[in-house]
Amino acid sequence: MAAAIQMFMGKKNFDCQKAERWFKERRIAVQVVDLQKKPLSCREFESVEAAVGLDAMIEKDGRAYKESPLRFSEDISFQRGILFEDQRLLKTPILRCGRRASVGFKPEIWEEWLRENA
Repeated sequence: MAAAIQMFMGKKNFDCQKAERWFKERRIAVQVVDLQKKPLSCREFESVEAAVGLDAMIEKDGRAYKESPLRFSEDISFQRGILFEDQRLLKTPILRCGRRASVGFKPEIWEEWLRENA
């Protein structure tokens, strides 16, 4: 595979564990980054946002979201700032392959990446 796949994840997240297993079963090397130890940089954040959109990046089912002012605001720049500062609010896993990205468990997207890079 030409482009490296990078997976940002939380260790206790079930979808992250499923994604990690999905790649292992196909013997595809993935660079795993624990978001608690190394959060997304500003450029990485912008790259993912450009690929999937800000709304898709928000984990709206978690407790952190319910306790966050994020749920009360429609202001995109405010949402972007809160998400970047508190990355517990991000939906995971976040996968990057070059300029492409996906958020959540999306094997159909990953299959497409593999076909394109075969």
